[in-house]
Amino acid sequence: MNLADTSRLVLASHNAGKLKEMQAMLADLPLRILSAADAGVGDVPETGLTFVENALIKARAACQASGLPALADDSGLIVDALGGAPGLYSARYAGSPTDDAANTAKLLAELHGVPAQQRTARFFAVIVLLRHAADPQPLVCEGSWEGVILEAPRGHNGFGYNPVFLDPRHGLTAAEMEPALKNTLSHRALALQQLKQRLSTISL
Repeated sequence: MNLADTSRLVLASHNAGKLKEMQAMLADLPLRILSAADAGVGDVPETGLTFVENALIKARAACQASGLPALADDSGLIVDALGGAPGLYSARYAGSPTDDAANTAKLLAELHGVPAQQRTARFFAVIVLLRHAADPQPLVCEGSWEGVILEAPRGHNGFGYNPVFLDPRHGLTAAEMEPALKNTLSHRALALQQLKQRLSTISL
């Protein structure tokens, strides 16, 4: 791996739960992971029309503000019965400021009466790494986690829609899983696994 022990990387997020997950999954790399707050990076309007566009916007802004390589993700919950909603607007589905409980309540209300076999959904994540703000060749990795939306929350771990997202293979919601298990299955974990493989071929 062509990463120096002193390599620093900004994680362009102010989401504490996401930051904790990603730091854990990148812990075996010789990198110093800085949060957006640590690097003095403010919130950036997510004006893209796709997950890829939003991730690029956030990563580029973090590079510009910090002068360091930046990693950004954009992710969301895609529910088939709702035509892909909440999708790009997952974090602010019930409006701003963001509120996990309100978002989940709105999702369950929208799905009221929808039978179990039609409540299929997936968490989808795009992770982008820019070495500098003008990087013409960003690393772009994707991950998808298939599941079903329950009628009521279960579990107390995680954040966001985790309590209502059931992984049928394990019979557990994302909020019932131990972090070690979730970090092998999740959309973000799968995208980060790709990223780590590709990092072995570049220098930051």
